Amino acid sequence: MNDVLPEGFDFTDPDTNQAAIPHEEFARLRTTSPIHWVPQAAGTHDGMAEESGHGYWAVTRHADVMAISKNSKDWSTEENGAIIRFSEGMTREQVEMQRVILINQDPPHHTSHRAIISRGFTPRSINALEEVMTLRAEQIVKAALAKGEGDFVEDIAAELPLQAIAELIGVPQEDRSKIFDWSNQMLASDDPDIVGEPDIAAAEILGYAMMMAADRKATPRDDILTKLINADKDGRGLTDDEFGFFVILLAVAGNETTRNAITHGMNAFFENPDQWDLWVKERPAEMVDEVVRWATPVTVFQRTALNDVEIGGVTIKKGERAALFYASANNDESVFTDPFTFDITRSPNPQVGFGGNGAHFCVGANLARQEIRLIFNALADHCPNITKLGEPARLRHAWINGLKTLPVKYA
Repeated sequence: MNDVLPEGFDFTDPDTNQAAIPHEEFARLRTTSPIHWVPQAAGTHDGMAEESGHGYWAVTRHADVMAISKNSKDWSTEENGAIIRFSEGMTREQVEMQRVILINQDPPHHTSHRAIISRGFTPRSINALEEVMTLRAEQIVKAALAKGEGDFVEDIAAELPLQAIAELIGVPQEDRSKIFDWSNQMLASDDPDIVGEPDIAAAEILGYAMMMAADRKATPRDDILTKLINADKDGRGLTDDEFGFFVILLAVAGNETTRNAITHGMNAFFENPDQWDLWVKERPAEMVDEVVRWATPVTVFQRTALNDVEIGGVTIKKGERAALFYASANNDESVFTDPFTFDITRSPNPQVGFGGNGAHFCVGANLARQEIRLIFNALADHCPNITKLGEPARLRHAWINGLKTLPVKYA
């Protein structure tokens, strides 16, 4: 079935994703070869275990993505990490070092680590943010409105996730721009427009986080950060390293992804003015999941087979990598009626933009949902006549579906 895709085609090619998500190729695989071997060129699989082969199995159907996501017995994130493609020159040692990050762990370590981090994302914690984040969303939109014109990404989409993270873990609001800059730089390796060194940016976040942790250990407060780093009744808190990498995870998973969901959502509203009118007038609750489905900010994460596993009628051998293409699963015609129609009343909507169900379902999903709902509420209340002044600029990246700029007029 190798003739299903053009010679040399790789879904993780940053040039391909900068142009557009390759929906045509995904649709072809879903129909003809839903579990499909994609060979990778030299340099594009650096850091992966040798036994994983020089390529990956593209998993494109919703049912198969869900099945692998739920199966921690046969599938590992720890072996090769969740990130499917690094920059050329990535070493095996560097990949293994990233196992301190939650998304790159397997049970039982993942289970205990996630239990600690989840203290910061309880429904009670997120609900407690509702009032202050509603106010912040309104202030963000009003400030943009006063400008008249601007970049939606910087003015609106980036601001609420940054302020939410700062509010959640106690980063002074005046330091939120540092998190913004560092998170951008961490994803900079594929995009020449973004200046920065990913390794240096990661070290900056680590240093900043460890400074915060040291402060809370010396002077505990009644806040989530104190709960994360100090032992609870089970006797375990995050180590300094774990907390540092948790802040890195927040900076990327909690900032970049929600920012891109909001920006893609706004652009979808521009392209579907009937849906914007509906949102302004009726505010259907289903809007949030449709924005996440439509955007799918993380297009793919990977798993590595711990055993020979049959999935979708194909045997994937122990050690081989499977690419869970959320961007394909979220447009699976067998699950979503008219998947390429943006419909903010879509129900049911079993989107996998938060990673599918299973152990690695996004720990911050409820916070992301809150941010998306509140920012679009504020836009509808205070800026209902917002218009697009130009096309968005896409990020050049292997696995982030990002928009760097979106010029708009606020009204």
